[in-house]
Parts: sequence; structure tokens; C-alpha cells
Amino acid sequence: MYAHSFLPLATLLFFSLGANLPLGFLREASRKFSLRWFVLVHLSIPFIIALRLLLGFSWKVIPLTLFCAVAGQLIGGRIRRRTSP
Repeated sequence: MYAHSFLPLATLLFFSLGANLPLGFLREASRKFSLRWFVLVHLSIPFIIALRLLLGFSWKVIPLTLFCAVAGQLIGGRIRRRTSP
């Protein structure tokens, strides 16, 4: 990886993780496999794809963005479980 692509890649991955934190938080309160649950799981995907294309990354970074998106969902859900009485 080239040094000049580190900041755009970090931005993409941070966005992927950060956008999914509140979605995971909200998803935790939804009934599993309901329409709301499905929307909250998939809502960030078009924005992540658009940012990936805007920053000029190929399909090769999809596993990294997917990992960050899933991690954001899981962390957001865990925060909800720990803060809710």
C-alpha cells in the first residue's frame, strides 16, 4: 500500500466503523430479522460504497470495510446492552 493512500483508507474505515456504531445501538432494541432490524443492518452500505468509489478504492478494500462495519454494529449493540437497565 502506498503512503499517500493511508489517510483516505483510514477515513473510509473510520467512517465504516463510526456510521455503524449508532446503527448497532438502535438495532439492539429491534426484533431480530424484522424490517427495522434489516434496515439498520444495511443502511450504511450504500454510503460506504459511495465513499469507497469517491476515494478511488477498488473492490479489494471491501473485506476491510465489511469488518469495520460489522465491528461497529457489534460494538454499538454491546454499548446498548451495557447502558440499558
